[in-house]
Amino acid sequence: MATTAGDAAAAAVLLLVLLSATTATISLSYPIMGLDSFLSQQSRLDPQATNDSFLSLPSHLRKTLSSASTHPRHLISSLQLSLSVSLRVILVGPSFSSGAPSLLSSYLSAVSSSDHFHVISPFSTDHRHHTKHSLHLDASLASSSLSSQISDALRSQISSTPNSLRSPLLSIPYTTVDNIVRQHFEKEKPHEGVYIYLLNLGTQSKSYAYNYGSGDSSPSYTKCFGSLWTGKDRYLWVDLAAGPVDYGPALSGDGVLPRGEFHPLASLHGGPKSEKALLADFASLVYSAYQVLVVPSLRIPVPFENSLIVQFVHVHGGENKDSNGLDWKTIERTFMDEVNEGGLLLGDQSLRFKTYDLRYADCAICSFAISRSTNSYTSRFLFDNYTLIVSEYLDSKRLHQILLDSADEFRRLADIPEEEFGRVLPVYVFDLDQNALLLLDRYHQSVAFKDMVIAVRTRNAQTVSDYSCNGRHMFTQTRELERPLVGSILQSMWGVSPTHLSWSPRHNSTLVDYTWSVGQTPFGPFSETLSLSFVQKDAARRNILLTSLNYSLTSAIDVLESIAAHGGERNLLKRGRLVEFVQRWNLFKYKLDKAVSALSHLDFERALYFLRSSDHDLYAIHSLVYHASQEMEASLVCFKDPPFPWASFSGSVVVVFALFYVYTKREKLFSNKRKQF
Repeated sequence: MATTAGDAAAAAVLLLVLLSATTATISLSYPIMGLDSFLSQQSRLDPQATNDSFLSLPSHLRKTLSSASTHPRHLISSLQLSLSVSLRVILVGPSFSSGAPSLLSSYLSAVSSSDHFHVISPFSTDHRHHTKHSLHLDASLASSSLSSQISDALRSQISSTPNSLRSPLLSIPYTTVDNIVRQHFEKEKPHEGVYIYLLNLGTQSKSYAYNYGSGDSSPSYTKCFGSLWTGKDRYLWVDLAAGPVDYGPALSGDGVLPRGEFHPLASLHGGPKSEKALLADFASLVYSAYQVLVVPSLRIPVPFENSLIVQFVHVHGGENKDSNGLDWKTIERTFMDEVNEGGLLLGDQSLRFKTYDLRYADCAICSFAISRSTNSYTSRFLFDNYTLIVSEYLDSKRLHQILLDSADEFRRLADIPEEEFGRVLPVYVFDLDQNALLLLDRYHQSVAFKDMVIAVRTRNAQTVSDYSCNGRHMFTQTRELERPLVGSILQSMWGVSPTHLSWSPRHNSTLVDYTWSVGQTPFGPFSETLSLSFVQKDAARRNILLTSLNYSLTSAIDVLESIAAHGGERNLLKRGRLVEFVQRWNLFKYKLDKAVSALSHLDFERALYFLRSSDHDLYAIHSLVYHASQEMEASLVCFKDPPFPWASFSGSVVVVFALFYVYTKREKLFSNKRKQF
């Protein structure tokens, strides 16, 4: 079947493009003359990227995008994007030598490598994102004035603090050091990445640790002292001379910290070590902070939604509600303060909180859900002799399924209107009128799911938890739900992982490490604060962008595989579609590179613009491939038989006759001549 002139022309154009790409592959990560200024102008005119920028692209830029083509076999490999994450480590103290920064950098460069972002609880079975991250480290020594300033403040505070009757460690307010470190951080503008201050100020007259709240421990209340702090701005500091502190599960289980000098936080409290050994421990501490705090795992994938709505549904048993420990305004203020300061939200996103009340006696489905989810377990205690005690708990997964199936009934009973747009997160709090302790899954006051949050409390005020801090058991204030709810809302609405959880591809499971679960974090049993640090604020916005970026990469790979399934772009993209495909693809890839660059510089708003703008190009690419596939027709191309190879046949015949002649004359040609006498 003869091909048409149009098909021949399209095939010729495709061949020229492929040949030019083979001879010189151009990477679009480099700036294209005029394209940066054009996109910058578009971002000012259309900050929400509602219009397709390709339609207003000048002709000379389209020609540039057409010439900067990539070989089709390299298209998928070109989508391997990586964020360069800046981390600046400042060594504070007179004991650090001048070669300590370079030695610390060499240790970290040996252990750190480019790795993928991961999701702890993905919607599919794949925990790995397509996007990678790599550590860019800058280590330096602090000035002697900063060291002396912190040392003087610590020495003055230690001398004025009385000894504690319940702890061998003096309780020092964290603000003693944090005020000085924060002032130094604010002077270091412009800020590139995250700052980590490692303090090694030598041994003080008394052992001390940092108190993150007011008051001291009592027989019925344990305050957990630590040696680190994460700020609201992008800095954290670790006092290596404080402590030694230890916290984690009391006896056994995931997350137990090694006792004594075997944990990097307590490296200075063991036997004497060389500077190389100490810096190796400090390098492991910095790398742990990088993985857990700077590039944490996503709890769940979080798609972008313009409207975010949190619905508090308070199911209470008594006539009079007790707001102690469950102040909705306090929870709302925690998030709205960050929103007003420019955190948590992206672009034109909005966040709203709504409160609904429901009496337990008027809610038959509530009683059914609690009764069906109640399970029991047996514990063994030693009093005068060993005694078995049966306790109850709520199965969170079963309760979640019942609430999911009965969502319409709950909305009807509580008069909850149907929200047409946005992401809605219901928060169900069961405030039960009973005296017995009742927790979720035996240990939790609140549990986060991808589509709701469930919390429970009874009249029981406190219980001894399975965790200990500095040799004392931690007490769980079971009536206090504000902090657990803040942590659960962060997980469900923004996919922020708790500071003690991270996904490990090597173990193919979730790892538990409580090293960073003290201080300013709403997660874990050892912290008391409701406020958020830069860890949670950055993760909330980064998670949305990483989810959008991962979706774009997955969709782009799908369209490339679709092209290959249709016989390749030579057969599929004809009739002038190839040029537009090349232009769209290169513009799409260029915008993705710009989004990754903005993410590396922690410019989340700019990254959002490029991702939303690239969606127009991705949609156009899908449309091109779809319409081209619909127009494909099955065809049979007949080829003429090649002419008979007379030359090679004749040569073969000559060779065969020559060999036959040599064989017949072998006696005469190869016989030895003898002398005749």
